[in-house]
Amino acid sequence: MKINLAVLFGGKSVEHEVSVISAVQAMTSINKEKYNIIPVYMTKQNEFWTGEKLFDINSYKNIPEMLKECTACVFVRSEGKVQLIRQKMKKFGSNHISDVDIAFPIVHGTNVEDGALQGYLQTLDIPYVGCDVLASAVGMDKFVMKILLKDAGFPVLDCCRFSSFEIDKIEECADKVEKKFGYPVIVKPINLGSSVGISKANDRDSLIKSMENAFDFSDRILVEPAVVNLKEINCSVVGDSESAEASVCEEPIQASNEGILSYTQKYGGGGGKTGAKGMASLTRKIPAEITPEQDEFIRKTAVEAFRYLGCNGVTRIDFMIDMNTDKIYINEINTIPGSLAFYLWQPKGLKYPELLEKLIQLSLKRYRMGEKINYSFDTNILASGGSFGAKGSKGSKM
Repeated sequence: MKINLAVLFGGKSVEHEVSVISAVQAMTSINKEKYNIIPVYMTKQNEFWTGEKLFDINSYKNIPEMLKECTACVFVRSEGKVQLIRQKMKKFGSNHISDVDIAFPIVHGTNVEDGALQGYLQTLDIPYVGCDVLASAVGMDKFVMKILLKDAGFPVLDCCRFSSFEIDKIEECADKVEKKFGYPVIVKPINLGSSVGISKANDRDSLIKSMENAFDFSDRILVEPAVVNLKEINCSVVGDSESAEASVCEEPIQASNEGILSYTQKYGGGGGKTGAKGMASLTRKIPAEITPEQDEFIRKTAVEAFRYLGCNGVTRIDFMIDMNTDKIYINEINTIPGSLAFYLWQPKGLKYPELLEKLIQLSLKRYRMGEKINYSFDTNILASGGSFGAKGSKGSKM
């Protein structure tokens, strides 16, 4: 009997389209002899839909038309299992679409990759692929990630963090940046990826414009010194807190003198068998042109950071090399990387279907370990009777 695997993608995120590309890629490569793949598309209004049309990347050219041939659905937990049922109930006939054994979120960005969707799946008590709630949230929040990694001795750039309520004092914020870093600096939303809202500032006017632009995408932003002579290196990690391994390193090719890859540069390649190449279409050098010592340091650091942050599944950790000083910094961690970073594992002999199977097995391992933890006591204080008052047992005096 096949295992029912629900692939969730889309969602209320500026990286919605990227998620669709990554998911279609994965669904094409998952072992269909072993798994019954159930596509679950989340619209930008957080509505869930399923249907055969969702397998075809070309269907997304006209989403309203596509959804006319799909079924609105919801997840429910009933009788000890998770089910996918019709959102609009029929008066006659079954509303049951499928049982779901495992969830595979292939999502990017806020509201989905940041722990929100993972918390929903955790509440459903279903095995799900990828990082748990905490690791997802930490990976998405660039400031929290920096603080944790810096405290543990990992190399990260210093930064300033600002919240949206400070926008009325943006001149004072600029003063703080100038005093601490000078120019140039990089301004970015604190919880987005795919280069959305990120820009470089070389003077005060461009700094203020960059900060205002970043606030359009997030209520919190950070500013960090720009590495002027930059070489970007990415490395993927697969595993869990117990054991993990690093892929080969890649060097994305910058197409601008600003040192920031744009959203279009990352994902606009298109083409391929599915019409969705995603991150695989980006021009890159694999392996990266770095020294053996740099390669060893980056791969070792990537695994250590992955395990320290409690990650699970596949991630991509982005590094920066300051070519003027040869210093290497962790830039960010992508807990669900574009295209699931499969192209970084192929040179090591790990084919995409094998990578996907490994991720599924890691999710089942974590679920089995979670089943060994006690989440309740045998006693039930509500059965003891009496009045606890508004404060409950915590408000009583001993």
